This record gives sequence, C-alpha cells and structure tokens, in this order.
Amino acid sequence: MLEPRTPLSALDRRIVGALQVDGRASWRQIAAALGEPERTIARHGHALLASGTVTVVAASPHGEGMIVRVRCAAGMARPVGSALARRPDSTSCCLVTGPPDCFAEIFYPQHRLAALALDEISATPGVVDVRTDPITRYYRGVHEWQPGLITESETAAVTDPSLPASFRTGIAGLPALTREEQTILDALRKDGRTSYEALARFAGVSEPTARRRVQSLRGNGRAVVRAVIEPRLIGLPVEAMLWIRARPRDVDAIGEGLAVSPFVRYAAATMGEYQLAAQLVVADMRTLHDCVTRSPWSARAVSVETSLIVETPKRSGVLAGEP
Repeated sequence: MLEPRTPLSALDRRIVGALQVDGRASWRQIAAALGEPERTIARHGHALLASGTVTVVAASPHGEGMIVRVRCAAGMARPVGSALARRPDSTSCCLVTGPPDCFAEIFYPQHRLAALALDEISATPGVVDVRTDPITRYYRGVHEWQPGLITESETAAVTDPSLPASFRTGIAGLPALTREEQTILDALRKDGRTSYEALARFAGVSEPTARRRVQSLRGNGRAVVRAVIEPRLIGLPVEAMLWIRARPRDVDAIGEGLAVSPFVRYAAATMGEYQLAAQLVVADMRTLHDCVTRSPWSARAVSVETSLIVETPKRSGVLAGEP
C-alpha cells in the first residue's frame, strides 16, 4: 500500500467503503449502490487502485490462528517486524509501544505448532522473548470490518447474498483444492480484482469455468475479497491494540460487545496471559479513551492494557510499500 499525495475525497471514501464490502463488485454495481455515474466511479476507482492507495486482495488464511507477541533487543524491532511480516504464514504484523515490541498474526497447520512456538520465531535475529497465544474464537476479523463509510442500504446493494456472512479459517470437511483452484486463488491473493479472462488464462480453463471456480472459492469460505487501506486515510489515524484479561464466563460477552463497535477492526479470544485481543482504529486519543473506559464491554473486563500501533509492516496480508 502506498501513500496518496492528497487526502481521500468523500466520494473516494465511499468507493473504498463499497470495496470493503465486496472487493470484486463491478464499477457498475458500485455506481448503482452509491447513486453516482458509472464513468465517475470507474475513473475514481481505477485511480485509487493504480496509485496503491487501495489494494484489493483475497484473504485465505487456512489453519489455526495464533498471535505471536515478541520482545526485541534494543534497536531491533523494525528488523524483527520485517522478518515476521515477510513470513508467508503471517497475515499481519505491527510494531507497538509495548510491551511487547511487536506482534503478528500467524496461521498454521496443527502439526506445525511446536516448530513455530519453540524454534522458528525465537530463532529470528533480534528476538529476546516470544509469547505465542493460540486463538480460540474470532468475534471479528479484519476482513469483516465495516467502518461506516457507506450506509446500510448502500452496503446491502453491494453485498452478494450468495456469499457467506462470516469467513472460515479451518479446512476441515473441505476437499483439497484442484490445481486450477489453487492457481486462481494464488492470483486473487495478489490482485483480488483480476479479471475472469485473466484467471481463465492463468489456470488453463474457460472463462465460465474460472467464474464458477471463483464463486465456489468465495461461497465455501475459502476466500474473501476485500479492500485493504491504511485507516488514517479514511480519518482514523490512531490505532491501538487492547490486551484484555477477563473471567472465563465473561469472555464471549466482551468479545461480542467489541464486535458491535465500528472502531474495532479485529477481536479474538486467545489462550495465554490475556483472554482477548482487539485492535481499535479511531479518530483521536479522546475517542480511544472513551472506547476503552466507557464502552459497555469494559465493565466486564478484569483489566485492559493498551498499546499504540506505531508501524504496520503488514496489514491484511499486504506488505507495507507494496502496491
């Protein structure tokens, strides 16, 4: 993702909002939903994508999720963050005010847990201490975040009702991907708006077959196609991670309470020192304070530790600085 030279206009923000609902929605569909001329929407949309301001990718992290919290040697937070971000099994990586110094979300097959937790991460140069917290439940994934850039009726107009409302991370019960499906999925991970014609050419199938394969991948929850953008570009420059301790009976109530807020990009129940982890994006520090201290869920929390996110080497599978 690259920084735009000028702030996003109101229309650009609405286009981003539509692409966050469905990254493969056509410009015609978005124009109809927003009540704008198709030519105008297409021009603005192409500019957002070409500049790297917005990246549309397919998220498809299969396996079990884990939050890795890392304490680094002095001056090594950025190199460690870069190393974690470039791992193909990581979906996000952030540097924070700490402790820890950085954290990453990693998806792993069960047989890889020991190697990840005991060997690989701790062997990264600059790592002093590692805490691995397996995720037991997602209340909101970043692919589900809707920051309120478009109205409910506009959201409904862009939503494909044939697609599942939630994203599955496991692969239990699903057949193995065919070669064609894997090729198409790999292409969508790089560019979620790759045309059916190009997907068909890559996979060596007909265009109607490519269209059916994409619909199947999305329909069975193997892939979700959404826009990725820096929150500050849509007026939410303050990002923070919340590490929440809670009594077992209150974990679900807190997680579900977090998922109600449009400021929460991510909320999950975890094993380990903290029972929940959540990422907030807000307009200013006062709003962050109010979210942490006055939200209904906070009354159930035993304690909340807050870390500001200062850099994001990888966001929703997209490396910083990549178009």
